[in-house]
Amino acid sequence: MKKVKLSLIIGLTLAGLTACQSADNTQAPQVTASQERVSFSQFSSQFVNQFWQESPTWALYSGYHKYDGVLKVPNDENRQLSIKFNEQQLAKLAKFDIAMLTANELIDYRLIENLLQRDLWDINTFKSWQWNPSIYNVAGGFAQLINEDFAPLDSRLRSVLSRMENVPAYYEAARSNIANPTLEHTQLAKMQNQGAFSVFSEDLLDKAKNSGLTTEEKTLFTKRFNASTKAINEHIEWLSALETQLEKEGARSFRIGEELYEQKFSFDIQAGMSAKALYEKALADKSRVQEEMAKITTQLWSTYFTTPQPVDKNKATRQLIDKLSSKHVKRDAFVDEVRAQIPELVKFVNDNNLVTLNPEKPLVVRETPEYMRGFAGASISAPGPYEKSSNTYYNVTPLDAMDDESAESYLREYNHWILQVLNIHEAIPGHYTQLVYSNESPSLIKSLFGNGAMVEGWAVYTERMMLEEGYGNFEPELWLMYYKWNLRVIANTLLDYSIQVKGMTEEEAIVLMTEEAFQQTAEAEGKWRRATLSQVQLTSYYSGYREIYDFREELKTTEGDGFDLKDFHEQFLSYGSAPVKYVRELMLNN
Repeated sequence: MKKVKLSLIIGLTLAGLTACQSADNTQAPQVTASQERVSFSQFSSQFVNQFWQESPTWALYSGYHKYDGVLKVPNDENRQLSIKFNEQQLAKLAKFDIAMLTANELIDYRLIENLLQRDLWDINTFKSWQWNPSIYNVAGGFAQLINEDFAPLDSRLRSVLSRMENVPAYYEAARSNIANPTLEHTQLAKMQNQGAFSVFSEDLLDKAKNSGLTTEEKTLFTKRFNASTKAINEHIEWLSALETQLEKEGARSFRIGEELYEQKFSFDIQAGMSAKALYEKALADKSRVQEEMAKITTQLWSTYFTTPQPVDKNKATRQLIDKLSSKHVKRDAFVDEVRAQIPELVKFVNDNNLVTLNPEKPLVVRETPEYMRGFAGASISAPGPYEKSSNTYYNVTPLDAMDDESAESYLREYNHWILQVLNIHEAIPGHYTQLVYSNESPSLIKSLFGNGAMVEGWAVYTERMMLEEGYGNFEPELWLMYYKWNLRVIANTLLDYSIQVKGMTEEEAIVLMTEEAFQQTAEAEGKWRRATLSQVQLTSYYSGYREIYDFREELKTTEGDGFDLKDFHEQFLSYGSAPVKYVRELMLNN
């Protein structure tokens, strides 16, 4: 229904700009439309500037540095100001006649509207600020200031100095907010705040002491540094006591239930279908992918086994995967191997003319900073559109904190073949490439407030696209492992919905992941943990992937020999990180 409505709006908008033929009837409507476009453009610019004042840390991550020295205290007063800001901006949006907006402006309108409505929903309905202690951690903003060389060190240290003033009040407000929290988010908050000392370290003090700050500034820096570390330690101690209490007396469930899940899905995914409908679609895809894996297993069986193939197809597939998974990198070479594969992916993309890569946009593979660990083993930290030339970091968590058994299980999961698929997804031509293009979008709104399902969906789409174009020389082992990886994407949707809505237990989740999606135990346990700490996000991979892949296949059918894969990729990416349903509308009406 939403898609149909949007199609009509865009269609009417385009028709309205071209249909008037009479000279007598042309002048007034054209002037009105032009004024409306200018007005919305002005509103968008003003909105972004005001939003950064409302969300200074988000501004810092996005490369907008006017408010670098501001650490917003999450108290009730500021929460009420956020509600007022969102309501005022929504009122301004409501004054626009969407029929007068261009197609591109209409997408920006919807993105802003969704952003504001979601924030109000989170504050008033979801209330994560009460039950999720892990949202309170100051380390990220300080790390951004210290590690990114976007300005002279002295300037960045002065911003650190300014932000540190509010650290004690920040954690005091956090403790006042937290009520009836989940045990899982309390434990995550404790671990990640302990990681904050990788930022608030003696090295930071030494930087300040050896800097060009004045004597008075250095004295104040030390004073505020000590107050900040004291506040973090006090908060960790408070969290530890809270953890003990929750373990003893019981805690709120991490499951949010069907009503809240559907609401969050609508805001976060924007897929034009319900969460339940996506879940049912994933169930059907699970069977299809398992059948493809069974065919490859039959093809390869005699190469790796002398015994008869089991009659049970999933059992046979599991056995072959277990055999192949023993081929993996050594644990102490894991990060180095990821680093070594990036140039190979760049060469394949360039040689096969799949999408233009910008060699001047650096990608840096690094070990995941300690304050970011505990959630995902690999991730991308990309610069915002204000700092397009800054480094994009590929964060890879080393395995030195794992015992031998856990490390071996993890390495079997990210074996020789799947590690390549992971690097396609996270780096080339997945997240890294998409985010570079997003920063070049002429729409700042689409770059800044993009859709997670499109971002994740693109990364998943590129995995299959690369193999279809010949990466790995159509090796059946690689395709088998790709399907295993793709089955994990499908299982993510089944898992997230089942856990949050249907009450799936940890035991049932592990069975789904290990016996039906062929994952290693360590990976399955990590995914269970992730699914207890987040909601809906795990569905974004599958949702976005299906929309992108299905759209591409639709265009291949309609355009025939005129379809060009590189042109499709670059046009699709040119619209920034907009929801796929909106990008589709733009491309079809272009």
